[in-house]
Amino acid sequence: MAEANIFKRKSLDMLMAEASDTSEHGLKRALGPINLITLGIGAIIGAGIFVLTGEAAAQYTGPAIVLSYVLAGVACAFAGLCYAEFASMIPIAGSAYTYGYATLGEIIAWVIGWDLILEYAFGAATVASGWSSTLVAFLQDYGINIPPQICDVPGAKWAMFDGRWFPESALSMDQLAQATQHVTTSFNLVAFLAILAVTTILIVGIKESANFNTVVVFIKLFAVLTFIAVAGAFVFKHPDIARTNWATFLPANAGSFGSYGWSGVLRAAGVVFFAYIGFDAVSTAAQEAKNPQKDMPIGILGSLAICTVLYIVVSALLTMTVHYSRLNIGAPVSLAIRETGVRWGSYVVNAGALAGLSTVMLVMMLGQSRVFYSMAKDGLLWKWASDIHPKFRTPWKSTAIVGICVAFTGSLVPIGDLGQMVSIGTLMAFVIVCAGVLVMRKKRPDVNRPFRTPWVPFVPIMGMLVSFALMIGLNGKTWVRLVVWLIIGMIIYFGYGIKHSRVQRGEVVHVENPPSGDTYTASARKKP
Repeated sequence: MAEANIFKRKSLDMLMAEASDTSEHGLKRALGPINLITLGIGAIIGAGIFVLTGEAAAQYTGPAIVLSYVLAGVACAFAGLCYAEFASMIPIAGSAYTYGYATLGEIIAWVIGWDLILEYAFGAATVASGWSSTLVAFLQDYGINIPPQICDVPGAKWAMFDGRWFPESALSMDQLAQATQHVTTSFNLVAFLAILAVTTILIVGIKESANFNTVVVFIKLFAVLTFIAVAGAFVFKHPDIARTNWATFLPANAGSFGSYGWSGVLRAAGVVFFAYIGFDAVSTAAQEAKNPQKDMPIGILGSLAICTVLYIVVSALLTMTVHYSRLNIGAPVSLAIRETGVRWGSYVVNAGALAGLSTVMLVMMLGQSRVFYSMAKDGLLWKWASDIHPKFRTPWKSTAIVGICVAFTGSLVPIGDLGQMVSIGTLMAFVIVCAGVLVMRKKRPDVNRPFRTPWVPFVPIMGMLVSFALMIGLNGKTWVRLVVWLIIGMIIYFGYGIKHSRVQRGEVVHVENPPSGDTYTASARKKP
């Protein structure tokens, strides 16, 4: 192999050749626009709409939380528009990894591919841990108590109060004093089994996975719409309560940045931004879309728009039904439903939360296995990760390995240690994708773009600035963990990836008349 060029790029010709592979060695194109939109909704609507809204309203904004959701939605739209251009132009599995390879070079592609593990795999692990706690609450509504020893990570403290199990951190001192039993958890078996079940669904087939996701998304949307209907009817019948709760729409600043006032709206926008994480996972399924040039922008932007509207409506009704000062709890939507007096509504909401978290796990796991598949196809990861099942036409080995690793991670590592890693990984991906749009507009203006990001360079630049600003807001420990994670990735890249890279090894031919000053390659055969 000639001297390696770590900034060598993968040509669009090579990417398009891979995207057109419909043989038994390629991924099956089975997804339509509805499948893609529901994949996006499945990834986006999860813990955010059921938890973050109440906490942000209580701590930072009051009823003005609706403005925070508008700001966060606009910020995500910047990145979403950039993702849509790439997904229609380069309809291949791999998402930001693939886009980085085509625009910024192999080393950047490796960094973002390794970084996406933080978003997809760690994200699925985080959700799995939360899913088990939600299942406990859901079953206890029906008088079924699962032993908490198998429902949380090792060392967590739970207590029996009023006939129900609660994490001790959720109980007051008086409630803890009245608790009848105390236990320490040992292994989150529920989360472990949940991830294995999702892994099995993904291995069986992308169409089956998408159909499962579509069904569960409709269950989740039914729960959200049930809340909107019940809370809306309550507000209509009791306008005096709504007026009282919204009497102070934007509480005055309490003397420090982020504590109410307009700075609180900005801080809350940073908090609820993470409720939108997941729309980018739609782009990982580009190689399995029937008509990716048309359907990918619909899937990405459609799911983002639908979820933004739902977030705004839910947050408005939530703060009209219950005073914002009471919403700093783990289940604010359930509290609001109980406040209306419609008891059956809490059952529907808990079922919807379970459904929501289930689809987030599925889409995150789907995204991770497709990124591994793309990296292995390029030679940067071990070849087995790109093996396609002869019957199901899915990357079954990478899906299985990822599933096992995520299952153990979600069963052993606390949510708090995973959450911010997911956020910083996602934001880094956003920065690179937005930068990639600027690079490709300059280097390859001739390429057909079925969807074009509007107002370039304003939109990509704003996407980068907003994403990087939110990264800066994360704590120092998260940055240290990111650096350690990237160092591990560099060891793997220079120890294995660069030596087996298809582009570096010359298993391609050079594109005729590449742009001046760039090294582009296209797939065909090994150079003589």
